[in-house]
Amino acid sequence: MLLQVLENWLSGCFAFVKWYDSRSSVFDIRFGVRQGSVLSPYLFSVYIDDVGKLCDFQNGSFVLLYADDILLITSSVSELQSLVTACEELLLGLDMSLNVGKSSCIRIGPRYDKCCTNITTSNGRQLEWVNELRYLGIFIVSACGFLVSLDHAKRSFFRAANGIFGKVGRIASEEVLIQLLLLRQFVGRQQVALHRQY
Repeated sequence: MLLQVLENWLSGCFAFVKWYDSRSSVFDIRFGVRQGSVLSPYLFSVYIDDVGKLCDFQNGSFVLLYADDILLITSSVSELQSLVTACEELLLGLDMSLNVGKSSCIRIGPRYDKCCTNITTSNGRQLEWVNELRYLGIFIVSACGFLVSLDHAKRSFFRAANGIFGKVGRIASEEVLIQLLLLRQFVGRQQVALHRQY
């Protein structure tokens, strides 16, 4: 009964593309889950669950999944190549593919600044080695130990705070202005404390 409900809910989906006053013809959506639905993340997790099973804890290989964002962690470059190959094969079996344009590699540890062998996909494309990468909004930096860069978050915060300050600066009371300035100062101190901690 539940399977019939899911099948009925996901079948018969149609869409069209609207751009200004123009509209495309209606087309049938034959695969995928509805974006914004409460059930869609669970269905996608079940669909992609086998990728998470590629972990090999004894060899130090880990796979972190959050929706369609995958983070592969290994202790060596050769193990990373093996894990990328296995992950790519599994994704191809699920009618999905690795987006090389959005994928990159980073090295963390005592030899973080040494050159590495390129990681190659099944179609011969190479994953780029970078000094900083973004995963779920967090910027991880290539360093001797695990290091997170808060520069992007700090810039975004100050841009928003300055925008608010610019709008209310002339009409706000002194108490509001003091609270905004104290908040900016507090965030600046927190950034320094987090850099020292890592």
